[in-house]
Parts: sequence; structure tokens; C-alpha cells
Amino acid sequence: MAHGNDTMSDTSNEHYERPKKSFLVRALKFALPLIVLFAAAAGIMFMGKLKPKAETKNEPPSATPVVTAFAENRSVELSVASQGEVRPRTEINLAAQVGGRVVWLAPDFLEGGQFTKGQVILRLESAEYDLRVTQADANVAQAQTVLTREISESDIARRDWDDLGEGKASALTLREPQMAEARARLAAAQAQLGEAKLQQSRTVVYAPFDGRVRERFVSLGDTISAGQNIGRVYGVAIAEVKLPLTDVDMARLGLGIGFMSTKAKPGPEVKLSATVAGEPHTWQGRITRISSSYDSATRVLFAYAVVHDPYGKGADNGVPLASGLFVNVHIAGREVVNSIVVPRTALRGSDTVYIANDDKTLSLRTVKVASSSKDMVVISAGLSSGEQVITSPIRGVAEGMKIELADFSDADDKAQISGEQEAGQ
Repeated sequence: MAHGNDTMSDTSNEHYERPKKSFLVRALKFALPLIVLFAAAAGIMFMGKLKPKAETKNEPPSATPVVTAFAENRSVELSVASQGEVRPRTEINLAAQVGGRVVWLAPDFLEGGQFTKGQVILRLESAEYDLRVTQADANVAQAQTVLTREISESDIARRDWDDLGEGKASALTLREPQMAEARARLAAAQAQLGEAKLQQSRTVVYAPFDGRVRERFVSLGDTISAGQNIGRVYGVAIAEVKLPLTDVDMARLGLGIGFMSTKAKPGPEVKLSATVAGEPHTWQGRITRISSSYDSATRVLFAYAVVHDPYGKGADNGVPLASGLFVNVHIAGREVVNSIVVPRTALRGSDTVYIANDDKTLSLRTVKVASSSKDMVVISAGLSSGEQVITSPIRGVAEGMKIELADFSDADDKAQISGEQEAGQ
């Protein structure tokens, strides 16, 4: 019995120890990563305390080097830049006034060909119109014969009545109604003859002006009807460029709505430029008129620049101002007396400049710009002559910040300003 009890006791102790060991293993697996993390954090904090402290210096902020220019008081001629397409002033559809078969075409009546005023462009078959002229001519001769006979008979009737001596003869007796009818028939026949000759002459189409051919719509042997277009041609006497102008542009030019150029008051001169066959070319012209109303879509006015004889005397070294060419246009504007001028690089945004004060501080100034170009700015208010404006780029601008005028005698200063300008750009 005792032996059996001992066996049961050992078994129970073994079952008790197994769960206890299993719990310790699980606790150790959970706690071990936490211990490692805490140890690592403690090591980092300890190493941070061993790092030497950085030295601090209380230095005043250095002044920013700048490049300046003086505002100048001088007279300036304003200008306006615009763009447009060259168009001929005269361009029409050339048409035949009568119908017929095309029997001849001018050798130059081709797309791109040229012609002179009065030159024969096209001939139509005229046999039908020649016959009409012959018939009308015969009718005139017949009517003339009838009128001559009526005049003779009237003279005979007058002499016979005079021989009778019975007073004044009536108009019917003297055959005056018959003569009037004969005269009317003669006039009608002559009118028909004139019409036939006119139709005959219209079988030949002449050039209405000196020009060039843009398109040709007929070929040799075609049968066309009266009024049918045979081609599209344009004149070369005058070329025009339609230029859009804003209110600011109008103010610079000093012109009003509906302006018309006259001998007493000619329009401003213009310079037109374009690249043709890889070479730059310029042409001279003049503004002749400005539209009398605003364009409803763009809200601008249009000025018209004119170049005379663009294929001849108005050409640039033989290069014509060709129709369809897109050109840049520089228009000479009005002169502004006693205006303030600064370099273009001095303007910040649309109406701000930076002023270099005598106490080496910077001030922001709002100005009124009258005109600007890629090189200069004309200021009408907000700046006085002799003031220094900053032309170099500056980062972190603030009112009253310290500045230092750059001295380009030192190569290091040149390199520093150049580096800041590149960074600002």
C-alpha cells in the first residue's frame, strides 16, 4: 500500500512542475525583446550625454551685397510692339462676264504667277458674239435706210404742200410720225449693235491691276458661264498688316479712336521684321488708320500698317514683303519729356522697385509704370531722379534689411554677386 502511494505522489509532482516550466519559458520570450530595447535606448541616451556641446556665436546678421543704378530724368520716345499677318489691300475673284469655251490662257496665269494692269489673262471662243455683231450691224444699216427714205418722202410731201398753197400742213401730211418711228428703230438697232460689241469685247479678260495669282480655277478647253470665277488674284501696290492695340498701346502712340493719316498729320512710322529663308529682314511702313470701334471678341482696336510697293521699292534687298508672311512690328510712339528711367532689372513684379537708402537699408517702393521694354522702364510717378534702385536679385526681401553696395573692384565680390544672381534666377 505504501509503495502504491509513493508512486501516485511522484506522478502528481511531475505534472505540477511541467506547467510551471512552460510558463517561465513563455515569460522569458516575451520579456527578452523589451529588455533589449530598453538597453539600446539607455545606451543611446548615455552616448548623447558624452557628445560635446556645440559652441554658439552671437554674430550680427551680415549685410546683403547689392548692385544699384541711379534713376535718370530724361526724355524718352515710347514705342509699341505688335504682330500681324501681311495681307494685300486689294484681293478679288476674277470672273468672266460672258460664257463660252476657254481657247487661250496667259502663260503666267498660274498660281504664284504675276501680271500687269491691262494684260490679257484669258480669251473665250468669240464666233457666236461675232455673229451677233454682224447681225446687229445689218439691223443698223436697215434702220438707217428706212429713216433716209422717210426723210426723203417727208421733203417731197412738204414741197407738194407748198405748191398747193393751202396753209399749214399737218404733221401726218409731212410724215413726221413715220420719221420719228424710223429714228427710234435706228436708235434701237444702234443700241443692239453696241451691246453685241460689248459682249464680243468681254470674251477677252484683262488684268484689272498689277498683281499676282493666288489661285486658278479654269483650264484650257473649259466651258464657263457668265459670272463664273476663273481665279483669285491680289494687287501688289499696297500691303497691309492688321495690328491689335490695347488702351495702353493707344496711350503710348498718342492716337485716338478712328485716327486717319493725312499729309498734315501722318501716322507713326513702323518697322516690320521677319525671318525669310533663314535670314532676318526688315521693311519700313506707316500707320494709316485705326478702327473706329472695338472688336467685340478681343476688346481691342486695330491699327493698319501700310507698305507701298512691297514687291518693288518697298522690298528689303530684293526680298518682298510677301502676302501671308507673319511679321513683328515696332511702332514709334509719342515722346515723354522729363520722365524717370531705370533699368528693366530694377522693376519687381509690375509696380515695385527696391530703393537703396543712404543708411544702407532697403526700402520697397510702389511706382507707376508708363512704359517698359526689355532694357528699360519709364516711370511716371513714385520715384525721383538720383535715387538708387537695386538691380541685382535678392532673396528674402524685407523692409529695412541691411544691404551693402557691391564693389566690383574685388574679384571675390564679382563671384559672390554672380552666384546670387544665378540663384535668384
